Amino acid sequence: MSEFLHDFARVFASLDKHNLERLHSLYSPDIQFTDPLHEVQGLPRLHEYFSELYANVSHLQFVFSGMDPVDDGQGYLRWTMSYSHPRLNAGRTIHVDGCSHLQWRNGRVYRHHDYFDAGALLYQHLPILGRVIAWLKRRIG
Repeated sequence: MSEFLHDFARVFASLDKHNLERLHSLYSPDIQFTDPLHEVQGLPRLHEYFSELYANVSHLQFVFSGMDPVDDGQGYLRWTMSYSHPRLNAGRTIHVDGCSHLQWRNGRVYRHHDYFDAGALLYQHLPILGRVIAWLKRRIG
């Protein structure tokens, strides 16, 4: 197991709205962060993105289930994110599986790309759109 991936996952899992200054120890100033819903360039914008994320949820937790190093400067983390938002899923916890591809140099990540199902994260939990997605899944399945 990659020591870098293990350390990154440990610190990342400990993040919350009160300790986002830790992002500076994880990410380089030129970080490029991408997920299915956002693309963020630079550490100040990443800090802003995480601040908004943590401010809008009542609970957010990452549990890492696997670490797959590719070489000395890149690897994958597999995870389950659990979160609660007062306006989604009647405030109940939502669980989403995903993985992150990380590239790092000098002990900090400069490229972070998350892969997950945006529907499972958000769309299927919206009041009207969620019913449409559920109907489509029944029709297709």
